[in-house]
Amino acid sequence: MWCCRLSHLHGRLQNLLSRGVTCSAFQQPNFKSLFPLAIRWHHTASNSLNCAWQQHEDHFGPDGHVTKYDLDWLVKNSYEGQKQKVIQPRILWNAEIYQQAQVPSVDFQSFLETNDGLKNFLQNFLLYGIAFVENVPPTQEHTEKLAERISLIRETIYGRMWYFTSDFSRGDTAYTKLALDRHTDTAYFQEPCGIQVFHCLKHEGTGGRTLLVDGFYAADQVLQKAPEEFELLTKVPLRHEYIENVGECHNHMIGVGPVLNTYPWNKELYLIRYNNYDRAVINTVPYDVVHRWYTAHRTLTVELRRPENEFWVKLKPGRVLFIDNWRVLHGRESFTGYRQLCGCYLTRDDVLNTARLLGLQA
Repeated sequence: MWCCRLSHLHGRLQNLLSRGVTCSAFQQPNFKSLFPLAIRWHHTASNSLNCAWQQHEDHFGPDGHVTKYDLDWLVKNSYEGQKQKVIQPRILWNAEIYQQAQVPSVDFQSFLETNDGLKNFLQNFLLYGIAFVENVPPTQEHTEKLAERISLIRETIYGRMWYFTSDFSRGDTAYTKLALDRHTDTAYFQEPCGIQVFHCLKHEGTGGRTLLVDGFYAADQVLQKAPEEFELLTKVPLRHEYIENVGECHNHMIGVGPVLNTYPWNKELYLIRYNNYDRAVINTVPYDVVHRWYTAHRTLTVELRRPENEFWVKLKPGRVLFIDNWRVLHGRESFTGYRQLCGCYLTRDDVLNTARLLGLQA
């Protein structure tokens, strides 16, 4: 019923416009009598404004003003144009692809003092989701200075700059000597932290290599092999939860979102939320979907755990690793001895802002 009435109103309005009715006519008392549904609006234009609307065959003409757009601009900004456009160019990788690319690290002084050094670093980071800075003095202060060069530091329940050893001081497995399977951090935040910085300041022992896996590469393999499972992982929300009651640290964090997050207009993947340690009870999945969801999650897990997709690196004093926590999963092997790390989370918006100001697409 409402559709019919609205259609009728639309037709009458078009009829008025086609006859060259001016704006002032819409302000007359008898105009509202044309519409029996008592439509209410607030007109903010000045009464003295002499504006005329005239309907042509394929456009409206207000006040004789002409706005022109290039056809290329219209195509680029059309819905179909956006479907073809990539928001952020990336190079998907497994261990072999990354090693063969021989992505160069950036020197600490070049990173801090030159735009070219910073731009080269950010270009590598945007393309691969990881990047290294070499020759950094092994202190928390220099690591903080490095991070502040490209972003505000995001303060979380772990503090601003975190500094830890395997002393079990927090209710998190990172504060142990145990091996950690591949995962993304802070899946239990409504907005997971965007970028993570790691600097190993000291290690007197064995083991402790860092594992890196391109989650977007693994997800793309799922898309190629089982597109319906990929689609399901983008649709079903999942809860992740972190409960901590250790010493003076009392926290209860919950984040909700699908494992894979894509832009709706072009299906480009922009975030993977994968952490089996923090996954809560699966009560957000409808009963008739849960079995298919488990199958899809297993398919993704198989891709993430393929040995050829694992890139292992030994962190050492002086070498700082930046990780795109929305894309690259990290883990570690168990270790012995004393191991001391520092690092922080960066705000994603600020990192991308710095990249754009240097002329990069981000």
